[in-house]
Amino acid sequence: MVAHDIIIRPIISEKSLANVQSKKYVFEVAKSATKTTVKNAIEEIFKVKVERVNISNVYGKIKRQGKHEGLTGNYKKAYVTLTADSKSIEFFDSLS
Repeated sequence: MVAHDIIIRPIISEKSLANVQSKKYVFEVAKSATKTTVKNAIEEIFKVKVERVNISNVYGKIKRQGKHEGLTGNYKKAYVTLTADSKSIEFFDSLS
């Protein structure tokens, strides 16, 4: 897989932006992604050094629209921590 196929989008929330100063970032990744593939993709796309990667599966919630009921989609989330001597990711610097 290509690196841009592994990293789908950054997850931007109050909780994730609070950790940007300590070089911890959150991304939505492909469901087939592993820690090693996420690490290699982040290093290739953003030209940074990754210290560690934690991955969690997020399951969809039940949502209602009137009498109809359905599920939101499942996805995989990656928590990426950069090394202390690595530069930060410029995209997140403009948000905080």
